[in-house]
Amino acid sequence: MSVVSAIIGTAERVPLPDVVIRAAIQRLCSRTATRLAAPDAAGDAAIAGRMLLRPIAGDAGRDEVPASFFAEVLGPNRKYSCCFYKTDATTLQEAEEEALRQTVEHAGLADGQAILELGCGWGALSLWMARQFPHATVTAVANSQAQRALIEEEARLRGLSNLRAVTADMNVFAPDSQFDRIVAVEAFERMTNWRKLMTRLHSWLAPEARFFMQIAAHRTGSHLFDRTDREDWIAQHVFTGGLMPSHHLVRQFDDIFTVEKEWCWSGTHYQRTANDWLANFDARRETIEAALREVHGDDTGLWMRRWRWFCLATSGLFGYADGTEWGVSHYRMKAAE
Repeated sequence: MSVVSAIIGTAERVPLPDVVIRAAIQRLCSRTATRLAAPDAAGDAAIAGRMLLRPIAGDAGRDEVPASFFAEVLGPNRKYSCCFYKTDATTLQEAEEEALRQTVEHAGLADGQAILELGCGWGALSLWMARQFPHATVTAVANSQAQRALIEEEARLRGLSNLRAVTADMNVFAPDSQFDRIVAVEAFERMTNWRKLMTRLHSWLAPEARFFMQIAAHRTGSHLFDRTDREDWIAQHVFTGGLMPSHHLVRQFDDIFTVEKEWCWSGTHYQRTANDWLANFDARRETIEAALREVHGDDTGLWMRRWRWFCLATSGLFGYADGTEWGVSHYRMKAAE
């Protein structure tokens, strides 16, 4: 048994000091970065080929967690994805709102458009778009009934009649109309057959429409998460059926969509996001424990440790090498000619 897997096994049973967990994460990140840089590492073309054999959506791999948990851990907008910190003094709420603002700008959103959001999480972007563009129609595709119910309730309370939420499995989702914009914020990491999904998206777009995607990405190499790797806690409990794409993986599909414009965020933005989530977690521990007990019962202690590790792992991964190894990529794409 390796040092990393031993630490993981211990941390699953008993609390360990954060310094020990962060050291294990640093070691795991170093191992992964070295493997991706190796001459024999699988290139994007090979990864794209492997993805052809997979379903569109991989296994979510996690029990449904109540909305009350995320209300305590996330910021006021419940943005369950990377936020953007303009200054050292930026708060989590400000970082949420700056990320949402940039997403709207980069996607080229405007009032009057028909907009589809895939994998909308707890509705941060969908609610933002519906408020910003009252004459647009927004369709939010949620992964769970809890997400859909919360978005519908928030839309009702805010009088947003232009927002509709649906729960759907992306393997079979088929809208009955076309859209001016399709947006996907950190949804494609759980999509394991990009070619098949992008082909479908192509058919859902109206003429002259655009597809916007935000992904967490490695600077050069893509890798599929392997839940059988006992050293890779993220693969076992976070992305059990997903992948970490490279910044360039999207260009393996330029016969379907071509990149019109792209942006890169330093991994330090996700590092700070995760650190703020962790601070909320620790400050509201009793309320969070009660929320998790609704789902996990006697295993609540274990899942409290796992969620803290999720925040620590996210912070460590994206903070590795001062945010230069892993980061966040934005792409605005148009249908290939």
